[in-house]
Amino acid sequence: KQGPVASPMSMRSVLTSGSCLSPPPPPPPPPGPPPIFDTEPAKDEGTAARSALFAQLNQGEAITKGLRHVSDDQKTHKNPSLRAQGPPVRSPTKSRTPSPTSPKNSPQQNHAPVLELEGKKWRVEYQEDKNDLVINNTELKQVAYIFKCNKSTLQIKGKINSITIDNCKKFGLVFDNVVGIVEVINSRDIQIQVMGKVPTISINKTEGCHIYLSEESLDCEIVSAKSSEMNILIPQDGDYKEFPVPEQFKTAWDGSKLVTEPAEIVG
Repeated sequence: KQGPVASPMSMRSVLTSGSCLSPPPPPPPPPGPPPIFDTEPAKDEGTAARSALFAQLNQGEAITKGLRHVSDDQKTHKNPSLRAQGPPVRSPTKSRTPSPTSPKNSPQQNHAPVLELEGKKWRVEYQEDKNDLVINNTELKQVAYIFKCNKSTLQIKGKINSITIDNCKKFGLVFDNVVGIVEVINSRDIQIQVMGKVPTISINKTEGCHIYLSEESLDCEIVSAKSSEMNILIPQDGDYKEFPVPEQFKTAWDGSKLVTEPAEIVG
């Protein structure tokens, strides 16, 4: 505050002298140009590939012109000598190897035989080689369902509402009275003997069915569909006489309706 006033020349001399202050560092170089990603060649290659594919598809029928013609002497199905050289090599795309996780055929399950009353339904199931099966103490409202019984015989005593035989083979049924219907479905080699009365017997999809009627059940109606080898045995003179159920029919128009009659097969 009390010293001499500095002049502009003295200030310049101090700044330019190297004894007091060093000159400032030079500024950093400018940044380089940003990198250029070469995407154009890849784009051009993809566009060219798609254009070539569409050009082949647009040829239509002319696309087969580039295939090479095979003469008859080069075809194995017309040249036996080529077949003798060995079997053709299979294409690797068609060969299939079994998958380790492919399911194997499961063994057939063995079901326990059943003969029981469940509510009002008698269940007779999976009986094998049983010829002494008997159902007693039946009631009018009860039904019987017989399923997958083979080489067996069942006797039903008393009066019952209905009986169904389903998926059975070489099965015999003897019953007293049925107030409804007896049905045989999807079975083979079935024998039925009626001791009392039954109004209707239905046979569907069954091969081989023999029905022994009693004197009281001669008015029974037999309804059959998609079945074969059906025979009705009628009691006559202490024995049974067999009558086959027609399997073939003829149908004609009589002017107002269709008339269907059994067709007689001339041997």
